[in-house]
Amino acid sequence: MRNRIKLAVTSAAVLLTGASGYGAVDALGLLKKTGPLSADEVRSTAQDFLDSWQEGDLTAAAALTDDGDAAHQALTQFRRGAGTDVSFKTERQDATRVSFATTLRFRDDGRTSTWTYGSSIKLLRDPGTGEPRVAWLPSVVHPKLRKGDAMTVAEAAAPVVDAVDRDGKKLTAKEFPSLAGVLPSLGRRYGDKLGGTPEVEVRLTRAGGRSSESLHVISAGKPVRLRTTLSAKVQRAAERAVKKFPESSTVAVKPSNGEILAVANNRGDGFNAALLGQLAPGSTMKIITAAALLEKGLVTAPGPAPCPKAARVGGTTFHNLDEFEMPGATFSDGFSRSCNTTFLEFADDIDADTLSREAREVFGVGLDWHSGVATFDGSVPKATGAEKAATMIGQGQVQMNPLNLASVAATASTGRFKQPNLVPPDVDGRPLAEAQRSLPDDVARQLRTMLHRTATEGTAAKAMQGLPGDIGAKTGSAEVGGNATSDSWFAGYRDDVAAAAVVQKGGHGGDAAGPLVRDVLETR
Repeated sequence: MRNRIKLAVTSAAVLLTGASGYGAVDALGLLKKTGPLSADEVRSTAQDFLDSWQEGDLTAAAALTDDGDAAHQALTQFRRGAGTDVSFKTERQDATRVSFATTLRFRDDGRTSTWTYGSSIKLLRDPGTGEPRVAWLPSVVHPKLRKGDAMTVAEAAAPVVDAVDRDGKKLTAKEFPSLAGVLPSLGRRYGDKLGGTPEVEVRLTRAGGRSSESLHVISAGKPVRLRTTLSAKVQRAAERAVKKFPESSTVAVKPSNGEILAVANNRGDGFNAALLGQLAPGSTMKIITAAALLEKGLVTAPGPAPCPKAARVGGTTFHNLDEFEMPGATFSDGFSRSCNTTFLEFADDIDADTLSREAREVFGVGLDWHSGVATFDGSVPKATGAEKAATMIGQGQVQMNPLNLASVAATASTGRFKQPNLVPPDVDGRPLAEAQRSLPDDVARQLRTMLHRTATEGTAAKAMQGLPGDIGAKTGSAEVGGNATSDSWFAGYRDDVAAAAVVQKGGHGGDAAGPLVRDVLETR
């Protein structure tokens, strides 16, 4: 009899399943719901969840999700980081999802502001209990939130600095992409000094602090205006120029005072190689080497200087490009044609520190520059034997970037080093680096004569062709790391603008870097 009763009850339960969505039996023998959620279940569960969150009952809110621990942790972090004054308004409902608006209210320095953004929750039926639950994801808190991320209210890292060029034009990363890293650094360096106050914002910090972004500005802070030495016109030309070749960088300066007119990069890694790069500059180093040889009286521009196919120094044989030679050459011939052996013939006549001292004491390379932005200031170390020979032609351990080389060209054009600066020193009273001495007048004259000849009839002539004014230039090709194609370097000046460029794996100096410098120098 008992068996018949049991079967009858079971049959009744089966009948109820088809009629109302009940059917499965839980561990306690109670019927649990199955099948799709009803519209009422979706609405009421979503509302209960949002109400509990709004009222600060995070335990109750988390219990309405399918991952209570993760939900409770995320909601607690949100409450601590973004604030407690939060409200919600449901906006749209479909079969399993409810969209809602989150409104946060903030109070800062006596002022109240609000921030409203949209989000949504998906609902599902818990397979264990049959009850409707919120499918927990971090994006419930904010659409951009992922596992391990955090939302916090904090001051920005620095006040907003509106940087302007030398003529008062506002500089933005949107118009000048190469300044995307430079402009924020100016804010960090000068915002406080100029009396600015940072924004208060809601920030999203990725798991592990890998990165962060501003989601909402609560208080705008006090922005400040910063005058730079940049020229929007020259900067625009430099930005266009570097687009010609990948992995390229260029810098322009004013020889008369060292003011930086433009900084541009076109690189896949976003690195500011124009200011921070550390690469062998190839034959552009011969500007410094020539100055040293002239100062020591080892050569004169019109005097004889051999240019054989090869030269052996310290047990290493060095060759000219394509092993060309120039019998009966002068030093000016060797400079304008970039003959390596012309210089290496004098390797035994200079000391280990001759080039490092010339670079530092005359050209300012390796001094501690205070440019207003982070820079690598060049390095020409002491060297002996084959390493000294490599240094003479810009290989080995010599390291420079377009900023250093533009400054070298600028110094050669005037005879006196003026430390490059992107922010005028009177803004913060910082001292600029000073070279120990200037080039002797006769050496400066001979060096300019050779640079002019190189620009008009030597290896730089193609790139500089047709440029009016007082011009000079030097090409360079640097073999780096066993690469099949050398790095392309070029330095030049025209009147009171000097510029340099590098194109990594760009080949000969006049072929890739040369056109970049040409584009910058012809801009007025």
